[in-house]
Order: sequence, then C-alpha cells, then structure tokens
Amino acid sequence: MVISQVNLGYELGVNMNIAVAGTGYVGLVAGVCFAEVHHNVKCVDIDEAKVTLMKSGKSPIYEKDLEELMKKNYEAGRIDYTTDYCSAYQWADVIFIGVGTPELPDGSANLAHVAMVSRQIAESIEKDCLVVVKSTVPIGTNDKVEQFIRDFLRRDVKVEVASNPEFLAQGTAVRDTLQAARVIIGTESKEAEELLRKIYEPFGLPIVSVSRRSAEMIKYASNDFLALKISYMNDIANLCELVGANIEDVAKGMSYDTRIGSNFLNAGIGYGGSCFPKDTKALKYLAKQYGYELKTVEAAVEVNKVQKTKLFKKASQRLITFHGLKVAILGLSFKPGTDDLREAPSIDNIILLLEQGANLYAYDPVAAENFKKKYPNEIIYTDTPEEALEGANVCFIFTEWGEIKAITPEMYKKLMRTPLVYDGRNIYSLEEMKKVGVEYYSIGR
Repeated sequence: MVISQVNLGYELGVNMNIAVAGTGYVGLVAGVCFAEVHHNVKCVDIDEAKVTLMKSGKSPIYEKDLEELMKKNYEAGRIDYTTDYCSAYQWADVIFIGVGTPELPDGSANLAHVAMVSRQIAESIEKDCLVVVKSTVPIGTNDKVEQFIRDFLRRDVKVEVASNPEFLAQGTAVRDTLQAARVIIGTESKEAEELLRKIYEPFGLPIVSVSRRSAEMIKYASNDFLALKISYMNDIANLCELVGANIEDVAKGMSYDTRIGSNFLNAGIGYGGSCFPKDTKALKYLAKQYGYELKTVEAAVEVNKVQKTKLFKKASQRLITFHGLKVAILGLSFKPGTDDLREAPSIDNIILLLEQGANLYAYDPVAAENFKKKYPNEIIYTDTPEEALEGANVCFIFTEWGEIKAITPEMYKKLMRTPLVYDGRNIYSLEEMKKVGVEYYSIGR
C-alpha cells in the first residue's frame, strides 16, 4: 500500500482525454469533476433525451453545485455528452465505467450494465487503453472485466483494468469528489498506477494505491462499516427508550472519544439510498459464496429493516386505525439534499398507511416529483409543509429538510386537528413540544 499527497494546481495538471460510461450519480459527477480540473471529458449514455438535457446544462439528478459546474465546463469545451460510445471510446486515453450495479432479489449485484459497457469498449477501442471501474462491484469483478474485454477485442491493442471506487454521498457528491478524504486506486501494474496518479494530481488529494481486489474491498468495507454504525446507534436508541436514557445524551458522550468520532451517531429510522442497503446485502451475499457468515453486517441489515417502520408501529399502538384519517408526511427522500428515493423509509411507511386507508398529504421540497412517478394518484402532494399539516390527525417526519426543521412546535399545535407527531429524525426538543401541547414521539428519547 502506498499513500501519497500531491498538491499541484489545476494549471500544472496533465490534460487527459477521458470517457465516462454512465451519467448517474457516479458517472456524471466524476465526469464533471474531471472536467473541472481541466481534463477533456466525454460522458456516454444510451438515452438520447438525457444527453440532450445535459447538453442544455440541466442535470438529470438533483445534486448541489452540479448544474453550475456542468454549464461552466461545457461552455469551456472541457466536457461533452454523447450516445456515440464508439467514437468516445476510440478517442479516450482512459475510460471510466460508472454505470449502475443494482441489487438482484438474492442480494447480489447485477453486473449486466458493466458487462454491456465492457463489450462496447472492447469492440470500439483502436489504441492502448486503461479502463477504470468506478461502479461498486463485488471483489474480483475487475479481474473478470479485464478478461471479458480481452475476449472481445477486435484490434491488437493493450488493455488493462483498474479499480477506482467512489466514496461520494448524495447531496454532497461534488464536494465529496473535489475534496475527498482520499482517492483509492487499485492496479496490477506500475503503468496503470502512474496513469491514474496523473489523472488525480490536479485534485491535490491523498492517493491510496493498492491491488485491485483490495480497492474493491475497501469500498464495501467502508460503506458497510458506516451502515453498521448507524444500525448500532439505532439499536442503542431503542434500548434507551426502554431504560429511560436519552440517545442524544449518549451520542454526545460517545462523540468525545476519538476512537469513535462524532459522525454517524444520530439515531433515526434507518439508512436508505443507493449505497448502504445495496452494499451491505452484496457483501453479505459475497461472504456466503465463500462459505463465510458476516454476522455484524447481517445484524446491521436486520436492525435497519425493523427500524424503518418503528414509528408506524408506535402510531398503530396509539390509534385504532388510520382509515379515513388525514396523515401529513413531511419528507420523502431518504435524506436531505437529494431527490433519491431508493430504500427511503418513507416508502415502507406509506405502503402500510395506504393499506390501512389513510388519506396522505405529502410534502418534500425536491423529491415530490419523483414520488409522483410511484404514486401519481394515491397521495396529495402539497407545495408547503403547512398545507400538509392543515387539519391533519397525525404527522410523520421522515426527512430533516431545512423547510421542515423551520416549522415551530406552535405551528403543529395550531394547524393540526390532533397535534400528534411522530418524528423519525429527532428534530424537536421533547420539552418544547410538550410545553405547547403537542403529543410527540421520536427515536431513543
């Protein structure tokens, strides 16, 4: 393992021709950030409408600062978007694969998109090329990708595959790329390592150079550790409720221990998104393929599954039924700063509420449009949280958007027919809600 820190300015970087396959969170953010440090980038997608949208300066995903950098670098001629993968791959010195690897029913990763792009690369390239997998893939996948590409090569060129996993969080993806804590590169040759170092020199970030399989494992081990930390705190929070302790006090006391740190100590209704749920299940599945049981990861998955509907179960004990009640839903995305609904706790709860015949009024400043694609008619979507709360019998808080945190305890008392609030993000003080006459339930307090 080699760790280095490079601090070169953008103007000193070597401008590389980079093609990026896939324009989701991984591919698009990577491509735009490569262009931001003055590499020449072509982002490839099979969706013509999506490409047209990106050329107009619009992002297909909601992500802070992304559109601004897209417009800036497109106008500067450093980034372009295309469906013509053949010419993009022929032109590139390095090709990054950033396509999705969604979860299959058994928990394993679906590598169909990776395989499709690998074959397209093999059939298109006309010169020696480094292919870099940024997609989250099971350990050993890079070995298979390299062999797969070589199996389908049409020309006598040299191809090597490297691993370069991403560690971005939705909502802060641009910052997490440009100001990453570290860059992980997994290579099997000095030439591939040096080429990746040249690409990342302008970022001025610590570079950790390891083998391909170690790089693949670092990605899973990192994400699964954070998921485990979240589930552990939620487990402790549930016990706090039973013994009369306050999870916020417990977390504060823990945070001063440098061995533990202060991040990911907030209790709530579980993790969601595109990474933690998928990656915990994928690593659990992979371990089983080798005859090993990852008991800690399996526990994290199980705790999270139960935690998501904890508030619904609390409310069900308080109410006879939700049938015919107006239920306010505040927050739909799995976290603030994104419109991503993958594995969002709101979905699990809304399914249960609809089954019981609740009348749902939902507010989310960003994710409502995406949610309408899932439930176009079953839910009334409001423009403000106040509209959702007006005359409501019960309120569930699933996402701690700033617009939701701005609602004062007095507003719940004033607007709701029955001020009954179930808060999955512990936004409010127990004392303040009690003082104004709101019946308030949260996590671990």
